[in-house]
Amino acid sequence: MNFFKSVTAVALSFTMLMAVGCSSTTQTTNDTADTTQSTEQTDTTSDVKTYNIATDTTFAPFEFSDENGNFVGIDIDIMEAIAQDQGFEVNWQVLGFNAAVQAVKAGQADGVIAGMSITEERKLEHDFSDPYYDSAVVMAVGADNQEIQSYEDLAGKKVAVKVGTEGYNFAESIKDQYGFEMVAFDDSNSMYQDVLVGNSVACFEDYPVIAYGIQQGLALKLNDKQEAGNSYGFAVAKGENAELLQMFNDGLANIKESGKYQEIVDSYTK
Repeated sequence: MNFFKSVTAVALSFTMLMAVGCSSTTQTTNDTADTTQSTEQTDTTSDVKTYNIATDTTFAPFEFSDENGNFVGIDIDIMEAIAQDQGFEVNWQVLGFNAAVQAVKAGQADGVIAGMSITEERKLEHDFSDPYYDSAVVMAVGADNQEIQSYEDLAGKKVAVKVGTEGYNFAESIKDQYGFEMVAFDDSNSMYQDVLVGNSVACFEDYPVIAYGIQQGLALKLNDKQEAGNSYGFAVAKGENAELLQMFNDGLANIKESGKYQEIVDSYTK
């Protein structure tokens, strides 16, 4: 009988111990679940929309790397100012002009800002913002070049252009009339170098871009004649990202009204 009572007591104690252990484990699991739930709520409260914006690599003063390696320029600063005004963030994709345009068309980027002229042809594949900058096209030659004074002097020679730009389009529109050959490049620096080394006798470029380069020491000089160019616009794929496009337009209007827009432009062109 005593042996039976002892066994019963041990069994009862073991059962109580297991109950306590199970109760403790269950509580710990609940605590963990509560902690996880709390973390998820914290994450959602700080959610800010981020857009992938494609741009060019070298198109100063609109986009370029400064002496400290920072990516800056009129386009960059305008987009960042609009993002701040409208409450979204920008993830920059620095790709080169053609690659930037293709990234938007392929859905790999939400929009592109890269000194992109608003043209009827591009409107077939993109929706554009309100114009944010008006440009012009100009011819440039080497600083010591006395031979090329006009378009007529380009006959039988090579002219450097950058693919996808107003300069490219203008050169193409007059090349047969003046009898020159176009040499195309994907970036402005390569185009300039082709003129500097003498492979091409001239290049056509957007006026503010090449004027800034010459101001910074680029050994080229400008022809006095400027051709009317198209306005620059921010672009998204046709029928896509209407909300982003509207925020760009609203933000652009706001930073123009506040004076921030002119402050940005003046910081690179004066």
